[in-house]
Amino acid sequence: MDQLAEHGIMKPPKMQGLTPDQVTELKLKDDTDTFYPSGGPQDMPDDIGRRTGKAPNDAMRDVIRRTISEARAAISKDQVKLNVKMTKGMLDDVIDKLQGAVMIVYPMGLPDYEEVQIILDDDEDLTGTQMAKEVIPSEDARLWWANKELDRRKKLMDFIGKNEKTKIICKIQKKGQGPPAREPLYDEQTQKEMIAYAYKKQEEFKKLDATDEDEYLNSPWADSSSLKRQLHGTHNISFK
Repeated sequence: MDQLAEHGIMKPPKMQGLTPDQVTELKLKDDTDTFYPSGGPQDMPDDIGRRTGKAPNDAMRDVIRRTISEARAAISKDQVKLNVKMTKGMLDDVIDKLQGAVMIVYPMGLPDYEEVQIILDDDEDLTGTQMAKEVIPSEDARLWWANKELDRRKKLMDFIGKNEKTKIICKIQKKGQGPPAREPLYDEQTQKEMIAYAYKKQEEFKKLDATDEDEYLNSPWADSSSLKRQLHGTHNISFK
């Protein structure tokens, strides 16, 4: 939807990536003008040539952006820290809001080949794509915790006990994939702080090493003029 807000709807599949001259030469029909945004379009060319470049105006673009931001916040992992439970009803509400935003900005609807519409209609075909590996059908999903697979035929208390205040973090794996990779000992923020601290200490040690290397220059035996002053009897003279 970010791309829809930035560059308008997608071109017909046969026209994607082609220049206007190539479209004319191949006599391809462009029907994208029937799907215009509310308030009229703005010219925002798409460098890769997949979208028309006729983007919504600033006000309509903000409608889409604001809805996207709210949707991301609703499904963010930060909700776990706030003890907000994710439910199917919440996901349905997010999708309804996204569809509503699209209808506000594009009252004539979107073409059937537009990716946003396909995703909102849940008709996306991920076969052969990298994203297909990230989608796990419910019947093939397996929950893992503490390097153990949680058997669906058992209750959760069979694995973690009867303490209702116990909090665990589970991972979903596809059937037959085995246990998921272990979580790092420290979260990303802690790792950054540790790296910054280590770098700071390293710089401090460098300064100390440099100081130690030059410290001997202040010693009396390192004074190249010391012998000369002693021969002239001026080595004990000091100035106030």
